[in-house]
Amino acid sequence: MRVERSASVFSSATPCRRALVLGGSSEARILATRIAADSRLQGVISLAGRTSAPLAHDLPIRVGGFGGVEGLTRYLVEERISHVVDATHPFAGRISANAGAACAAAGAPLLVLTRPPWSPGQSDRWIEVVDNDAAARALGAAPRRVFLAIGRQGVADFRAAAQHDYLLRVIEPPRTGDLPPICEVIFGRGPFALEDEIALMRDRRIEAVVTKNSGGALAYAKIEAARALGLDVIMIARPASGGATTTHSIDAAMAFLAS
Repeated sequence: MRVERSASVFSSATPCRRALVLGGSSEARILATRIAADSRLQGVISLAGRTSAPLAHDLPIRVGGFGGVEGLTRYLVEERISHVVDATHPFAGRISANAGAACAAAGAPLLVLTRPPWSPGQSDRWIEVVDNDAAARALGAAPRRVFLAIGRQGVADFRAAAQHDYLLRVIEPPRTGDLPPICEVIFGRGPFALEDEIALMRDRRIEAVVTKNSGGALAYAKIEAARALGLDVIMIARPASGGATTTHSIDAAMAFLAS
């Protein structure tokens, strides 16, 4: 895996479309493979750098922030980026907002590539909320054993509901000061098998699951497991879209890049 931090990854010798993919999702990795195989395109993946060992991609990887809207705008202009695909996590609201503003300033077309959100099934026991604070309140006053499946970002919001006994699953260690008083931390990177999710929730005596509506198939096993065990799911809604053109299709993203 080739990681770029500052140098340009684009060849000036070959005229072609230059794509910046804002990554962090499985869709971004799939798109990278398609771009790398297309001789009409050059591309780079940008990752926020929140994990110390990012997964491999078939394009060069740029790690770290751009410096807000101004820095991203400058990057788009200096690198002569022709197209931008925002394939970040559905909850990466800040970079998505920055991308919309920077693309408008630089005159670069923007497409959001995201997975469709989940919808509750007939037997699901969902409580849909707008954010972490609302999720903490939705757990109720009585102490419960809670599977906190939101990653390490925002876990400090649940310190306000300190009566609960939390199980937090993360890829990277959270800051100790962010954790609720009663919290067991386990480490793992999905996707997880349904039978493993059921066993985890049963063995840890989970009574409720808190998760974000990230959508897609790879993270859906925890939703199926909660359904199988008859557990409440506190589902945190996605942030409002910035209005950019959005697709759930890799093929549509490739057609956008070739347009």
